[in-house]
Amino acid sequence: MTEAVSRPTLEAVAARAGVSRATVSRVVNGGNGVREPLAERVRQAVEQLGYVPNQAARSLVTKRHDAVAVVIAEPEARVFADPFFAWQLRGISKELTAHDNQLVLLLTEGRADHARVARYLAGGHVDGALVFSLHLDDPLPGLIRNAGVPTVFGGRPDWSDGTPGPVYVDSDNRGGAREAVRHLVGLGRTRIAHITGALDQTSAVDRLDGYRDVMGDADPRLVAESDFTPGGGERAMRELLDRCPDVDAVFAANDLTALGALRVLRERGRRVPEDVAVIGFDDVLPVAEETDPPLTTVRQDIQEMGRLMARLLLRGQAGRTHGAAPTGAAASSVVLPTTLIRRASA
Repeated sequence: MTEAVSRPTLEAVAARAGVSRATVSRVVNGGNGVREPLAERVRQAVEQLGYVPNQAARSLVTKRHDAVAVVIAEPEARVFADPFFAWQLRGISKELTAHDNQLVLLLTEGRADHARVARYLAGGHVDGALVFSLHLDDPLPGLIRNAGVPTVFGGRPDWSDGTPGPVYVDSDNRGGAREAVRHLVGLGRTRIAHITGALDQTSAVDRLDGYRDVMGDADPRLVAESDFTPGGGERAMRELLDRCPDVDAVFAANDLTALGALRVLRERGRRVPEDVAVIGFDDVLPVAEETDPPLTTVRQDIQEMGRLMARLLLRGQAGRTHGAAPTGAAASSVVLPTTLIRRASA
């Protein structure tokens, strides 16, 4: 058994500082109207006593919770298996921590979870939401809009409900794909295949469009649909080799897809890059550096994307709800450049 340790109260701080309880409350909760000498006495008393403000009471005064929901529209098995999400969460966490905000992680295993997430957001528990990995038929944007929560999206949204002006952070997926395919063309490859990501997500569609920008009217059999996973990459690579055995290059929609493709090429006795050159997308570590051979890939700054999402929300959330037109440069969407990182696979 341990004895409960009594927490310093607002009254104890007031007594130590020699001021009223109301004065302490205004100082602790960031209110105005307290002369600086008195405010300094309160701050000293808070430090001496180790007083921690009651967050619920503080929220009643400030109308803020100093908490941000991060909503990932994927099942937890996918989130914890793909390092992309870890890097993006790392960027988000660093920015929120720097501004003394808490991160509340919400995952959606299926449609039943969407209502749960919407109820939580509408319940006034957080000051805003960061949402990524949306799918084109996902009801979350509409639910979040109805909850009235300021929101920034990871990835370019593609609404079907007429929602105007969402704020988002994305990478130049189409431009990065073009650069990857042009590199393969420059190597003299003529049968260049593309393994897509999940085509109900804009990033996968943009990368497919970038491939088509360079390849034009290439043989449609050279495009195989996948889902951003190693298993999907394996299945797609087998399909490609079965129907197009003369393929001499592959641009994969992400590094995990490329990892799966490399496994199948090795199984089929195809040398990389001598027989088939391979390029991925993301440059997630350690995946890209530890493939055999190390993976040539398109780098997007995933951690920076997360950091910018959090920054845009913190700067632009006041008086704004999801769906409202953003005001000021701080609320503008951002598209980050990509870079081709050349390693041994192409």
